[in-house]
Amino acid sequence: MKPYSLSVIIIAKNEADRIERCLQSVAPIADEIVVLDSGSTDNTVEITKRYTDSVYITDWPGYGPQKQRALEKAAFDWVLSIDADEALTPELQDEIDRVLKSNPIEVGFNLPWAVNVFGQTLNHGRSGRAPLRLFKRAGARFSNASVHEKVLLPSGKVRKLKGRLLHYTHRDFGHYLEKNRHYAWLGAQKRFASGKKGFGLTGALLRALWTFFQIYVIRLGFLDGRAGFLVAMMYSQGSFNKYAGLWALRREEKKGKHDPAPEDR
Repeated sequence: MKPYSLSVIIIAKNEADRIERCLQSVAPIADEIVVLDSGSTDNTVEITKRYTDSVYITDWPGYGPQKQRALEKAAFDWVLSIDADEALTPELQDEIDRVLKSNPIEVGFNLPWAVNVFGQTLNHGRSGRAPLRLFKRAGARFSNASVHEKVLLPSGKVRKLKGRLLHYTHRDFGHYLEKNRHYAWLGAQKRFASGKKGFGLTGALLRALWTFFQIYVIRLGFLDGRAGFLVAMMYSQGSFNKYAGLWALRREEKKGKHDPAPEDR
């Protein structure tokens, strides 16, 4: 009998082409797999039911609230939050099993990303990130953000593991463009709702330049060759679109405040 218990939580919609790879990678170490599907029209649900009975069909309230719903359905001491387009490498799978068996003092673990895009695994740039994905359930919750949600933990030590979390982030370049646009607009709306200013189109341009420099130079994206350059450019474009969208929302708000009320026209 294992000295630990692990819940794996996944949110999904129309991931039939990717979710089985994810499920296969977590099944050997999971005591339960919880999947929240927000209305798939492909056979995502049928695939997940091969691996778990804990499949729930829901609406879509945003990333943070949806992951919180999944967390609330988790029953065991440790939780692994993984996306349908991700998968554990065998090395990371073994490392998680070994670490949890040791009764660790940590309350959470960061898992280093290995982004797979354009037929290549990136070792630098955005692959330099290690998101918090493995954590103790007690006291944990997700932020309420509609996008770029965070795991909020009680006080305690967090450590980075060595194994890598495979991230098949885009199906093709068209999907890359679509996802880039979607996240940029969500990011603009999130900042607008929280009262952020953004410093106009000049700020949008400067942030785009800084994003490219950060990913391609500081995080050594240039070592990933042409794919590294393209990824840095796409993140730069997404950053510009996000803050340009914020500028547009602020402009529309300002115009609305100065328009005469209907009864005064």
